[in-house]
Amino acid sequence: MRHNRWALSGFVAVLLIAGASPVSAADLPKATQDLLTKAKLDASILKGLDEELKMPQAWFDGAKKEPAAKILAAWDPAQFRTMSAAFHERYPDVKINYTRGSLNDRGIRSLIAYQGGRYVADVISSASNTWIDFKASDGLADLRVLPNFQLLPPENRDPDGNWIGQKITYRCMAYNTNKFKKSDLPKTWDDIITNPIWRNGNIAIPDIPSIWLSMLWDAKGEAWTTDFMTKLFKVVKPQLRKEGTSAVVALTAAGETPAFIGAADYRVKEQRAKGAPVDWHCPEPVPVGVSQLMMLKGSPAPNGSFIFLNWFLSKEGQIAQYVGDYSIPVHKDLEQDPHFLPFPDEIIGKKLAWRDEEKIRIDFPKLMAVYGPLWTGAGGAPLSKEAE
Repeated sequence: MRHNRWALSGFVAVLLIAGASPVSAADLPKATQDLLTKAKLDASILKGLDEELKMPQAWFDGAKKEPAAKILAAWDPAQFRTMSAAFHERYPDVKINYTRGSLNDRGIRSLIAYQGGRYVADVISSASNTWIDFKASDGLADLRVLPNFQLLPPENRDPDGNWIGQKITYRCMAYNTNKFKKSDLPKTWDDIITNPIWRNGNIAIPDIPSIWLSMLWDAKGEAWTTDFMTKLFKVVKPQLRKEGTSAVVALTAAGETPAFIGAADYRVKEQRAKGAPVDWHCPEPVPVGVSQLMMLKGSPAPNGSFIFLNWFLSKEGQIAQYVGDYSIPVHKDLEQDPHFLPFPDEIIGKKLAWRDEEKIRIDFPKLMAVYGPLWTGAGGAPLSKEAE
């Protein structure tokens, strides 16, 4: 169930300070001008940015006395340098340090450290379902204090402020264009079961059903999804991959896995930009989810973290991320803009199956009760914690 929009808390009704950014391209930071040029966007798309960059003066005063805010995420270091250049230029006195970590680093290890009284990061992105464990440990800051919290549609934020969206990700199929033609591609998920072309290892799946099957369970129901999973393992007999999804997209581009379910659109776009023979396709309904971005309660650098997060949610921050790694923005004015969809023809006009963070807590154990035995029964290694 999607949430109603929340009004901003009284906290942000305090005196605000603007980070001046008129719509005129000539007056924007040089890094922002470069972003617009790379994305082939007119400066008018930043309309309203002045208001989006207003933040409490107390945050800027506090940030001067803090250590650098530590950000732990999945962006490549080069991608983060691209996307953070405008932030550094706009806020040179606000210190941030970035580290790229695995899903286990961002989730389990960070949680264990926090429970032991240590902060390996102040801001963490894409930690999968472990945000629920952080919440259970009373470890999440309330992000409703961010002025730009209101710029997120309900599905792109937690109503209680436990997380904000980092990016929207459509999880469909990557396929090697030397192996398959467009006419081979399935229109619906049932076509994967009935078409023999996908059988006996011609399609791979990850050990993380939460990134695609959870959405189908919600959209199609328990009976259909149980039947689909059973036939997928026993009739289609896919490759069972333990690598991360980005790595398997690269393997698909190389031809080792002819096709791969669960591929993120932006990762396929990255490979295509390098000239790899890979493309992306969505059967209906299209699985779509929002990666969470959270901040730990009691962070040693709360003010710098708030400033970074609020900037990140602005149009400038969202476009910076898009230029860095093709991530689809979570900003309400940008998320449906075809310019920011890596493969708009595969999305627009199709039925979407959204990942519901409330329902998944109840339904996912039921899904795993079916999926787990099928995975291991097909010869798969024990599922990782990230699968849950």
